[in-house]
This record gives sequence, C-alpha cells and structure tokens, in this order.
Amino acid sequence: MNVTATVPTTPFVVPDWLQECLLTQQKGSEANATGHFEETDLICRAFEFAYQLHEGQYRASGEPYIAHPVAVSGLLRDLGGSSAMIAAGFLHDVVEDTEVTAEEIEERFGPEVRRLVEGVTKLSKFNFSSKRERQAENFRRMFLAMAQDIRVIVVKLADRLHNMRTLEHLPDAKRRSIAQETREIFAPLANRLGIGRFKWELEDLSFKYLEPEAYREMQQLVSEKRTDREERLNKVAEILRDRLQQIGVQHSEISGRPKHLYGIYQKMQRQQKEFHEIYDVAAVRVIMQNNDECYRALAVVHDSFRPIPGRFKDYIGLPKSNRYQSLHTSVIGLNGRPLEVQIRTVEMHHVAEYGIAAHWKYKETGGSSTLLTASDEKFTWLRQLLEWQSDLKDAQEYLESVKDNLFDGDVYAFTPKGDVVPLCPGATSVDFAYRIHTEVGNHCAGAKVNGRIVTLDTPLQNGDIVEILTQKNSHPSLDWLNFVVTSGARNRIRQWYKRSHRDENLLRGRELLEKELGKSGFDALLKSQPMQVTAERCNYHSVEDLLAALGYGEVTLSLVVNRLRETVKAQQPVVPVPEVLPLHTSTRPVPVAPTSKSPIAGVEGLLYHLAGCCNPVPGERIIGVVTRGSHGISIHRQGCHNSDQIPGDRLVPVSWNPIDEERARPQNYPVDIQIDVIDRVGVLKDILSRLTDNNINVRNAQVKTFPDQTATINLGIDIRDHAQLERTFSQVKKLSDVLNIRRLNQIED
Repeated sequence: MNVTATVPTTPFVVPDWLQECLLTQQKGSEANATGHFEETDLICRAFEFAYQLHEGQYRASGEPYIAHPVAVSGLLRDLGGSSAMIAAGFLHDVVEDTEVTAEEIEERFGPEVRRLVEGVTKLSKFNFSSKRERQAENFRRMFLAMAQDIRVIVVKLADRLHNMRTLEHLPDAKRRSIAQETREIFAPLANRLGIGRFKWELEDLSFKYLEPEAYREMQQLVSEKRTDREERLNKVAEILRDRLQQIGVQHSEISGRPKHLYGIYQKMQRQQKEFHEIYDVAAVRVIMQNNDECYRALAVVHDSFRPIPGRFKDYIGLPKSNRYQSLHTSVIGLNGRPLEVQIRTVEMHHVAEYGIAAHWKYKETGGSSTLLTASDEKFTWLRQLLEWQSDLKDAQEYLESVKDNLFDGDVYAFTPKGDVVPLCPGATSVDFAYRIHTEVGNHCAGAKVNGRIVTLDTPLQNGDIVEILTQKNSHPSLDWLNFVVTSGARNRIRQWYKRSHRDENLLRGRELLEKELGKSGFDALLKSQPMQVTAERCNYHSVEDLLAALGYGEVTLSLVVNRLRETVKAQQPVVPVPEVLPLHTSTRPVPVAPTSKSPIAGVEGLLYHLAGCCNPVPGERIIGVVTRGSHGISIHRQGCHNSDQIPGDRLVPVSWNPIDEERARPQNYPVDIQIDVIDRVGVLKDILSRLTDNNINVRNAQVKTFPDQTATINLGIDIRDHAQLERTFSQVKKLSDVLNIRRLNQIED
C-alpha cells in the first residue's frame, strides 16, 4: 500500500519478538554458537534496511509506515515462515515505494528474498489503459511468481490481511474497492492454500466494509446468545470427554468455537434460513491422536446425540482440494438445538489453521534450499491459471476465470482408476474431460457415468465414476458452451474454435502472399530473417501470426509487401534517393498553414469534405481529390481505390494538422467495423463494454447470426484518431469469443 505524507499521530512500538531478535543479533558470536545467527542476522538486517528507507513515511492512520512491514513480518513468523519470508515481509514495499531496485535487494539479502519481494511488488510503475487491465496484469505476474515459489502468495496474503485490519483510515470508495478484491481473490486464495485463520479474518473484514449493516446485525445476533451458547458447548464437551474416557481414550482435546460472521451470513442467505435455524453457528471441535481414534470418537458422538441425516462428511477419507481433513457431523444437541461436531487429529488441525505453511518443504542443493513450487498435485488449480495466461488476453475474462477457479469444488467425481476430480456444482462430463486434460476434452465423443452412457450435458453428482470416451476425429461443439460451467472447459472450447479458424486464415494469407510474390523461393522467404522482421514491423510476433492476420483482413496485402520490400532494401547498401511524396502528386504548389484551425493542412480557404468511401481519420495518410462540379476537395485515405483512378493533375497533397489539445471538444470521425464472433448470450454486451472503456460512441449496431453458431456484428462508431481505433481493435480482439475484427471499406495501405 502506498505511503502518505501525514504527520505522525501514533508512535511505533517494536514488538517483543523483534526486540528479542535484535538483542540476539547484538550478542553476535554467542548466538552463532547456537546455529541461529545467520537467520537472525538476515531478519534484523532486513528490518534495519526497511526502517531507514521508510523513515519519514507515514500511513493514512498517522502511524509510521514501518509499522506495516513489521506487522506483515509478524504474521509470517506466526505462520512458521522462514527467515527469508520474514525478511521479505519487511522489504515487500521498498521496490514500489522507494528508489531501491530488485538488484540491490538481491545484492544485500540474496536471490531468495529478491524473488519473494519481486513476486509481491505491484506493477504500479507501468502504464495500463484501464484499472481492470492493471489489476489483471498484477495477478498474472503474481501467479507466475507463485509458480516459482508458492511462498510469494503467503507474503502477499499477510500484506493484505494487515491492510484490511487498518482499512478504516482510507476513503469509503477505496475501502470498498479493496474489500471487494479481497473477498473475490485473496480470501479464496487463502482458502485454496488452506490457511483458515487468514481466510476467515479476510472474509469477515471484507464483510464489514461491503455490507456494514448486515455485519453489525450478525455481530449482535452472535453476541446476544454468547453466554448461553458457551454454557451449552461446555456441557457437550464434558459429556463427550467422559464418554471417550469410558472407552479408553485419554488424550483428547475438546473445545467449542463460534463460526466466523461471514460464514454464518452466507449460509443464511444460501439456505434462506433465519439465524436460529443454522446448524453450525458454533461447533464442538474434538482433537484426537490418530485416524483410528477419530472414527471411534465419531461413534461416541453419534451414540451420545442423535445424528441429523445427510449432515455427515468424511474429509479424512476424501480430503478437500486444499488438503483440509476432518470428520464433520451435525447432531441434535442439548435442548434440541442443532450442533456441528468436527473431529480431527493434531496434525490435521495444524493443516486446517496454517494450510500450506504446515507443509514447507526444502531440499538441500549445494548449501541452498530449493523452493516449494507449484509442481505438487495440490496446485493443479494454479497450473490451470498459468495455462490461461496466454489464452485469455482480455483483462476482464482473465479476472473472471481467476475468481471462478479459486473457489473449491463441491462435487467430487472419480476417474475409472479412482483418482478424485473436484468440480463445481452443475459440472458435466465435458467439464470433467477438460479437467483431466485439454486433449481429452477436445476429442471427447461421449461419456459413461457409473457404467452407463449419458448425454454430455448430464450434471455429475458426488461420487460418480466418470469414463470419457474419445475419438481421434472428434472435436468440440459450440453447443457445449450452453451447458459447461467451469471456466477451464469454456475457455478451451473457445480457443479450439478460434484455432480452427486460424488454420483457415493462415492458409488464405499464405495463398494471397504467394500469388503476389510468386512461388519461386516462397517457402524459403517465409523462413527468412527479412520476413520475421517484416512481421515484427507489422506488430506480430511471428510470420504465422502475420499470415493469419493477412488471411482474415486485419492487415492488407500491399502493407505486407511494402514492409517486406523496405526491409530487404534496408539490408542492402544504402543509395541516396530524393524524397518523393507517396502516391500521386500535383505539380501545383499548395500552401500549408500549420496554425490553421482546419484539421487538414493543404486545403486552407477551400471547400472540402471527407470521402464516405474510405472514411479517413487523423493519423492516417490522406490525399485530396479535386471533385468535378462545386463539391470542392474530397479527402481520401491514401490507397483508396477511388482516388487511385484519378489523374495526377486532380490530386492535392494534404495532411492532418496536429490536434489542438486546447479545443473544448475533440472532433470525432465515423468508422464502420465488422466483428465475427462465436454466438452466445452477452457477447455484444462484452464488446460494447470494451468500446465504452475506450470512450467510443456507437452510432448503430446490426447483428446477423448463422447456423454454425457464429454471428457477424456490424457497428458504426465515432473515432478521434487512428491510434484510438488501433487500441480499440486490440482490446476487442482479446475477447475469447471474437474470431475476427475488420474495418469496412478496407483499403490497400
């Protein structure tokens, strides 16, 4: 979080653990004998460096800024983080808020600390076209860093948790924005990593700022019955403790705990129930020594209190995807009140509270530790997010897929070999197939569920055994988009469809270029360095991308050929040539008045109009044509087929005047575009949203649908200049459902 220039109103108090650490460092050699000096020294040096850098900086609360990184490091220490993690907690804001570079961090504290700090640092020093694009790029970078070292997100979660604890000092709009992002991204991330203590507090704090009235109401409801509830839970714990001792279980820990406010509120909303009807406003937790004792304790619970049918879940035999394990059962407790009982081992309880922090793994390689990476099975969700990095170019689509994929699946289906596949409610065999592997989904021809062939749109249930039937020649159907529910399946189907069209466009682009240049040596030319340079000059990463763009009209044939000739010429010995005007030029001198208020230089004092055949806009090369009759000069884009047929003596060299930034209202120019899309509900709305993001007015819209479930959208829009048009094309093309976008009346450049 960025610093402020507030005068300090709150003193900074060094916590006990940090004072102890600094004292140990001062002892030096004595501590070295214990083997902990290096770790202590790293932590203390990081604190001292951060303290110096943040000196004179203050938070919105008025406290010295250093209090924030110290609090973050304290949270990481409580989780059992390594010295490198704690050091990264102190330093996580220095690259963003000071002049210190990542290279200096590595020089002072090593590559491990640098990697963690860089992974957490936001991209605030880069420019993005929208807040949503900035947010998406931040998450892309964060997930890439997580793939290298999962501890990055733990540092980020600690950072976010302390910011949420001090959120009341920010303006209301910013509070809500941060709380919304926390609820949608960071709380689910904490849950995915199994860090229950972070997840619950992040959710409750988000609840407090997003729905303050409901939060206060839940606080009141929970506190009103607290004394009665605690008394009832203590009696239940005493009964269970006595019964367990009777069967020879001596080492059990039984306690009651209230559920967090947002969890209760969610359940009330989801089940449409009142507060007193919720089973697990509070729960009794039973901690045993091993798995066998857990199941024995379950028998005691069901023997002591009447179990509620359908309210038992065995997360020991079938752990959640975040590795949470416990037995959950709901019973009718004292006074006929429903009660939830959770039974787990000490180790399971540690995992439930600390999540991934309970699984820190290190392997010694040459004296340094390798890192906990995303290669483990429990991070399949992270690998899927990384796979979508390249597929989902649109910021909003990427953010939606992130939010969708972070939530735990409630449906557990099995492969024929017994592997568990977690899915969300309503998931189908197609969702299952794509969760197994992209190619399994792309070649899915049918499915068997529990040995019976079912239709692909049949929702799967808990415990279903699913066998996907594949065929080499099978491919996705756009009909699948009507019933798949997971982002992974939906995006893979769209990507396959776009790729299938890409092959057609690639072939067409190749044919167009070959026809223009000739077959002789054409294949060698495509693989040559000048052709790659040409592709890059046309803003494409590869020659294939350029050919595909040529095939669907995103770039013109003459532009590609001209760029290629320029590239080849540039690599030959340079011969001085006189400057010439592009296209045809007139022998008549035309005065140019840069200070003229006309947007076009070269027509001062003359009647002129923009040609409707090509609709030129500022930033494009233009040519004037003297019309017959009294219509003055018609302004065309250079290369317009109508102006190409005009004799040279009727052509007038003209150009756009620089835009007057001080004009009260910028002038807009009409442009007609055509967009080919995968037909689905909401696709036009998504496209119009991107246009709105770029401040573009839509004059008219027409949609035509086709039997193959594609559609063509014709839009008339108003554009300020060519740069805005190109930026808009780039934004719209990133949408997964967009197959092609082109400007109507396309001309040869």
